[in-house]
Amino acid sequence: MLNQREILAALERRISVGSGFALLAVRVCDLRDVAIRHGAQRGEQAEADAERLIRESLRPVDEAFRAGDELFAVILPDLPARNHALLAATRLFKSFERPLRGDGVPWQGRLRIGAAFFPQDGGDADTLWRRAQMAKQHAARRGEPCGFYEVRESRIDIDYDELRESIESNRLRAYFQPLWDLRARRIVGVESLARWTTARQEIVPPDQFVPFAEQSDLIVALTHWSINATFRHAAALGKSDLGIAINLSARAVARGGVTEQLRDALSIWGIAPTSVIAEFTETALVEDFDRTVRTLRQLRDLGMRVAIDDFGTGYASLMYLSRFPATDLKIDKTLIEPIGLDARAARLAESIIQLAHRLDMTTTAEGIADANTDRLLMEMGCDYGQGFHLGAPQPADKFIERFCAETVG
Repeated sequence: MLNQREILAALERRISVGSGFALLAVRVCDLRDVAIRHGAQRGEQAEADAERLIRESLRPVDEAFRAGDELFAVILPDLPARNHALLAATRLFKSFERPLRGDGVPWQGRLRIGAAFFPQDGGDADTLWRRAQMAKQHAARRGEPCGFYEVRESRIDIDYDELRESIESNRLRAYFQPLWDLRARRIVGVESLARWTTARQEIVPPDQFVPFAEQSDLIVALTHWSINATFRHAAALGKSDLGIAINLSARAVARGGVTEQLRDALSIWGIAPTSVIAEFTETALVEDFDRTVRTLRQLRDLGMRVAIDDFGTGYASLMYLSRFPATDLKIDKTLIEPIGLDARAARLAESIIQLAHRLDMTTTAEGIADANTDRLLMEMGCDYGQGFHLGAPQPADKFIERFCAETVG
């Protein structure tokens, strides 16, 4: 194909220079729908508009090419590091935030981006282009808008029927990880986490089986299991005032019914809505902004708290942060782990804490691994924390047994 040859030739020219660069595979989702709904001419106009938006968000030295249906290739010279490429990706996302009205037909494209880097991810044009597309596919499986190629990414082959049967037979297991009040020095809540061990005794990480469920109809069943398993264990805590945090998938929200499932489960297990914290990842919130905001408001109306999880790993702008009706902000461990060794990282973490407080949000630091990090966060005014230093995830029934024993004692 002509476009492919043009892309590979441009990559070979860039490789011959010898300096590092980034390659993005950019998919403008739903672009082909414009041609299907409104005809080929308007579809071509929409594709041209998409290419124009991409080019306008780039630097003069960057190159962009149409690569096929809904797909574009973007070459970013002298950007060999993830953080720099991430800034470029963020500009692309921002360019597509508002609907366009090409030839009188309104449309809005959602981006999915994969990135690969020369020379670390490949030394020839074909390998780099394939790996950028692989990164885009991996991001889609995780339900994220952007992803980087991971050479060591190891995946377990998941059997659809086995996962479905494990969910239906309640063979997954709920784990609780404690959430600490950093100033009062006591446990004030737990985060519920799903764990799955197959019949072959293979431990499948959540970041593999959850995206697998999201790409199939299993996400509805998995969400239903997670809600009821969490609340069943929470009911065993009796009149404890612990908060119960539960992770909710963007795909489950998109399919609808999550609010109703939560309301029904609260009634069945006798859990107060005010004790529940519904957690959404930052990237998931951006996936379907309007629907997500409606769902978050419904959960707030029920009395639940709403948390933005893993803040700092996604691509939501500050505008999004101000518009989400969230009560809590959970700062990702990648921003927390270096604060004891890096003064700039510490200032960044403190700035996020202060920003959240100005937005009337409580803050939780994830991944607290040592006493020094714990102390620094407390001095910064962070409200809550979790991590292996404060307590590792453990089977929910074991956590409850120990917590109740210590409370009575």
